[in-house]
Amino acid sequence: MTPEPGDGGGGERRTRRTQWVAGSAVVLALLFAGAATVASARGDGPDRTGAERITVPSAESADAGFARDMAVHHQQAVEMSFIVRDRTKDEDVRRLAYDIAQTQANQRGMLLGWLDLWELPKVAPEGQRPMGWMSSDGGGHTGHDMAGMPGGGALMPGMATKAELERLNTLDGRRAEVFFLQLMTDHHKGGVAMAEGCAELCAVPAERRLARGMVEAQRSELDLMADMLAARGAKPRP
Repeated sequence: MTPEPGDGGGGERRTRRTQWVAGSAVVLALLFAGAATVASARGDGPDRTGAERITVPSAESADAGFARDMAVHHQQAVEMSFIVRDRTKDEDVRRLAYDIAQTQANQRGMLLGWLDLWELPKVAPEGQRPMGWMSSDGGGHTGHDMAGMPGGGALMPGMATKAELERLNTLDGRRAEVFFLQLMTDHHKGGVAMAEGCAELCAVPAERRLARGMVEAQRSELDLMADMLAARGAKPRP
């Protein structure tokens, strides 16, 4: 920038100062937004009297249990998606697998991040089994028991067994597509039940919102996968 006569470079300095102020405003806005997100995840915020309250879930809470278990559940969905991506050239299946992997990897990072924020372990406390936070004998709600969900031989309902993952790794083409869609259908059904449990039982507002979003998105993908199976002459497993 060429200074005007008599300006002595002052115009350029004013421009730099204006840019610095604008940049500082953006940084401050981002910091405030980040602080609000952290406060929401912690359950912090003013109560009705205007006083600040801090509510950090306990290790045995539904909030912590859902974060731990859904992080494990999501990790397997990401793994299955990467497997089928390399076992088929069908663009629709590959696109679905990519979307599932991206979405659930990001959500898994949020869940683990909350556990770090709450300074809670990423494994269940001694004596608490997986999904215990939502079962009738583990402090949860009997309306969300997981009995009868697919995946009875897996770590959690809806999850594929080790043998099923190994089989998926041996299939190609349409056979891989069908088996992946069947496995992921079971997986999503288990995930929806878990997310519905958190939407009712969790105390942290941000986590309840995430859970409700999971329910909506995975139900939509269940409908899509049913159509994709039908187009391949198959259906979800009983």
